[in-house]
Amino acid sequence: MDENFAIEVNNLCKSFDGVPAVIDTSLAVKKGEIFGFLGPNGSGKTTTIRMLCGLLTPDSGTGKCLGFDIVKSSQAIKARVGYMTQRFSLYEELSIRENLEFIGRLYGVINVRQRVTEALQSLGLLDRAKQLAGTLSGGWKQRLALAAALLHNPDLLLLDEPTAGVDPQARREFWNELHELANQGMTILVSTHYMDEAERCHRLAYILYGRILMQGTSDEIIKEGGLTTWSVSGENLMQIAERLKQLGTVQVTAFGNTLHVSSRDSKALHQAVALCRTDVDGYHWAQIAPSLEDVFISLAK
Repeated sequence: MDENFAIEVNNLCKSFDGVPAVIDTSLAVKKGEIFGFLGPNGSGKTTTIRMLCGLLTPDSGTGKCLGFDIVKSSQAIKARVGYMTQRFSLYEELSIRENLEFIGRLYGVINVRQRVTEALQSLGLLDRAKQLAGTLSGGWKQRLALAAALLHNPDLLLLDEPTAGVDPQARREFWNELHELANQGMTILVSTHYMDEAERCHRLAYILYGRILMQGTSDEIIKEGGLTTWSVSGENLMQIAERLKQLGTVQVTAFGNTLHVSSRDSKALHQAVALCRTDVDGYHWAQIAPSLEDVFISLAK
């Protein structure tokens, strides 16, 4: 394993009752980076994360996490990884402090009360230490779950859709905290289906139906996507959208008050745009750089 990587896995496969969940997945995550794992629900993100941290054994494939074999050394991996699950999994009838002290003792944290106090301070939870976890809002539950995942000073943080159901301000604050952790040298793998979050990652992979379709930086993925994209704006956009769809060669996606019209066949797209501009007046057309979302919509289709 290259010492510059925290995660290196090759051709991981996992099925449940004969149904493939992860197919030939290969990943390499550099130390100290935020790696985004992007894909819709049911695409295989959670299954992959659980194989990385030793909670699931792959049917086939090989890999190392933090230098340890993901099959043979799962216990060693668990001790060095912080894992934040999709659903809040701490005890709602315990206070914030009681939850963290319990987690700290499970991990064998030395001076656990002092370490919990430090964790509460760093994430702005000290004033709420006696509050029952079950009474917290989604954003504060998220902070508590992150504090629990960080309590034993892990080398790698695995976050499984950590901001699902959290308001935009709490999401922004959470991501600011992730970047601060990365600046301190922590490696973070975070799964998400939010496009704005994907763009805040250093590198990312797009997974669909258990297969990774693309991975790299945002710029690399956009370039590899090979899309040509036009933006069209004006009144009654559905009229022009229907006309474009009739041509059958382009991808049409609504973005607020505009449409993005994309295709990998640049010539066919330009012909479609020319036809629509001739047939229907009153719209503003402009060729634009494709976005990450344009590429992922194209891949999904």
